[in-house]
Amino acid sequence: MDKKNILTYEGLKKLEDELEELKVVKRKEVSQKIKEAREQGDLSENAEYDAAKDEQRDIEARIEELEKILKNAEVVVEDEVDLEKISIGCSVKILDCEFDDELEYKIVGSTEANSLKGKISNESPVGKALLGKKVGDTVKVETPAGEFEYKVLSIHRAS
Repeated sequence: MDKKNILTYEGLKKLEDELEELKVVKRKEVSQKIKEAREQGDLSENAEYDAAKDEQRDIEARIEELEKILKNAEVVVEDEVDLEKISIGCSVKILDCEFDDELEYKIVGSTEANSLKGKISNESPVGKALLGKKVGDTVKVETPAGEFEYKVLSIHRAS
């Protein structure tokens, strides 16, 4: 059985929009490129044709991947998230005890994780260690970069 892909509503919408764009717009664009390349004659030395076929293969692979993710999607209703403890769909403010630095993360499923946007996966070392913790709890996290200690400062709804 495929694993469940835990998504926030925002993440679900983003994937559905991407799938729609690929199916409706990108497929037509690439088929037009293939058609134009075919009209140029000999396909054996036609770089445009090869590039268009590669692009078509990439688009179809991404469509298949998105459909599989969405088929196994489990949406977290962020308005119903329990703010007593850290769970998927909430935002947390934590204190890095070593550097006395406040960090804020949104806990999301692995499909949506993007550390540059402050979204960490429930399966990442930090995300996994924080799940179930309450305000005031301190957690030690073993990461590839070493051990870190964090104190949970607040839990709130993601904005």
